[in-house]
Amino acid sequence: AICGHGCKYGECMGPNKCKCFPGFTGKTCNQDLNECGLKPRPCEHRCMNTHGSYKCYCLNGYMLMPDGTCASSRTCAMVNCQYGCEEVKGEVQCICPSGGLQLGLNGRTCIDVDECSTGKAVCSYNRRCVNTFGSYYCKCQLGYELKYVNGHYDCVDVNECVTDTHRCNLHAECLNTKGSFKCKCKQGYQGNGFNCA
Repeated sequence: AICGHGCKYGECMGPNKCKCFPGFTGKTCNQDLNECGLKPRPCEHRCMNTHGSYKCYCLNGYMLMPDGTCASSRTCAMVNCQYGCEEVKGEVQCICPSGGLQLGLNGRTCIDVDECSTGKAVCSYNRRCVNTFGSYYCKCQLGYELKYVNGHYDCVDVNECVTDTHRCNLHAECLNTKGSFKCKCKQGYQGNGFNCA
C-alpha cells in the first residue's frame, strides 16, 4: 500500500488510506483527536485533552478512581485540590493530571513544568521545543518546514531564494544556506547584499 501524503500517526492500509493510531484522526492521521469532545464522554467529571490522549480529573471533594470514575471523598473536600486528590496510606494528597504539571508550593494547585528549559524535552537536532500547559511539542527550527519525504516526516530546509521570502536588494543575488540565506551584491555594486549601491 502506498500513501502519497504519508500517515503521520498511523499506518498505510491501502492506496492513500491511513489507519490512525488511537488518539489521532484526519486523512493523514496528523491531527490530535479531542477525546474530551466524544460521546459518551470518557471522563465522569472533567477532562483534559493531551497530544494523542487525555486525562480525567474530578471536581473538588471527589477523588479519581483507577477506572476513571469519581468517588465522593470527605477528606478530599477538606484539602481543596485544583485537580482532585488521592488517598495514600490514609493521607490525602493533591494530584496533577499530567506529568508536565507539578504541585505548587501550596500543595493544592498545579503549575506548568517548562520541559524546554529544564531539559526534560527530547527533540531531534533539527527541531526546537515549544512548551505548552502540561506538555510540550517539537517544531521545525526557523528556516525549516515539515515535509513528507522518503516515507516519513522530516524538517527540510526552506529555500528562501525560491520561495521569494528573502529580503535581498534588487541588485543582489540570493544564496540559500541551511536554515537561512545570504545576499551578495551583483558585479558592479557594493554593499552588504541588503543595500547595494
